[in-house]
Amino acid sequence: MKRGRDSKPHIGIFGRRNIGKSSLINAIAGQDVAIVSDIAGTTTDPVKKSIEIPQLGPVVIIDTAGIDDTGELGEKRIFKTREALAQVDLALLIIANNAFGDAEKNLVGDFKNAALPYAIIHTKSDEEKADDNLIRVLKERYNAPILDFSSVNPVNLDDLIRIIRETMPESSYTKRPLVGDLISYGDTVLLITPIDIEAPEGRMILPQVQVIRDVLDNDGICVVCKEREVDTYVKNMQPKPVLAITDSQVFPKADAAIPKDIPLTSFSIILARQKGDFENYLKGTPKLGELKSGDRILILESCTHHVSCDDIGRVKIPRWLSNFTGKTFSVDVVSGLGAVGRPITDYAMVIQCGGCMITRKQLLNRLKPAVDAGIPVTNYGMAIAWLHGIYPRAIAPFTGKTGDKGDYL
Repeated sequence: MKRGRDSKPHIGIFGRRNIGKSSLINAIAGQDVAIVSDIAGTTTDPVKKSIEIPQLGPVVIIDTAGIDDTGELGEKRIFKTREALAQVDLALLIIANNAFGDAEKNLVGDFKNAALPYAIIHTKSDEEKADDNLIRVLKERYNAPILDFSSVNPVNLDDLIRIIRETMPESSYTKRPLVGDLISYGDTVLLITPIDIEAPEGRMILPQVQVIRDVLDNDGICVVCKEREVDTYVKNMQPKPVLAITDSQVFPKADAAIPKDIPLTSFSIILARQKGDFENYLKGTPKLGELKSGDRILILESCTHHVSCDDIGRVKIPRWLSNFTGKTFSVDVVSGLGAVGRPITDYAMVIQCGGCMITRKQLLNRLKPAVDAGIPVTNYGMAIAWLHGIYPRAIAPFTGKTGDKGDYL
């Protein structure tokens, strides 16, 4: 399963083997996007399917393995299915033949523990309709939407779509602004975007594209240049930008070039505010100055990518951290949304990437074990700003403070 690759709302399909999960996905999509078979266990690992749902828009559906799988391999599949709970915004629990046992009860418990909204779909109603007494008991016990449905004859597909729309949390598809609340009509925003080995040929990296779109959506004007052209632009800029946004890697250059009366921040910090745990980042970032030699640092990348010889997370941040503190650390890097290889309490600090490729819920769930354990968390851009001595200025556009070092140090 490819994780951490899509920021659209995620819907997880859960239930026993051969219960009709894949058939339900095909009914929702209106085409055969999932493999259907009478053989139990056809779906082994969670599989993502991108589809469009009327009046909701593009979503990602995760087809999971049966929760009643058996054997050593089956236990691993069930583990992967439960892992998917942290990645979805809405769960659909699929039942059939009026059976609702311990497997389903345990799943509902998992949904509640994860604060995950869910609905119960009794499928294969063309073979056996849902018993009225079962529907009544489930409604009373779980207070969740319930629907009797047939993927073979989906006459009430509109009802299923309505349940998905109404149960999906609004936060999963209503995004916070990146810079829209910081600018007014006609304002100019300066974007400083290095073109280096990590920038895809012929394209810009996703956070840069997202910020450009957000500025345009909010009736602003974008000026885009590389770091080498900033000085030339500053000499002639008219009108003066209300905000400058830089790639974190060239923070020192941007800080020196951009006049102090122009607010300056980074793409990564903007993402941190939009979808990260910004309040805990603000608390955690200053703890970088309290690290001791021998501490173990966890760096979380939310996607997988080609690793360059000067990779930002694997090479530059550890180097800057050692240079800033004069100390040595053990650094672990985990890509995607997979499990961390050791107890979270082994770490003195967690540094999370911007998370441009994942949902807000996925990112918050990724950080939750560290936050719950009281381990400081920060973000690439905020950590880089701290390590280069420009942290107060970098967060000032969002905190309402002046950016004076005394406010934060």
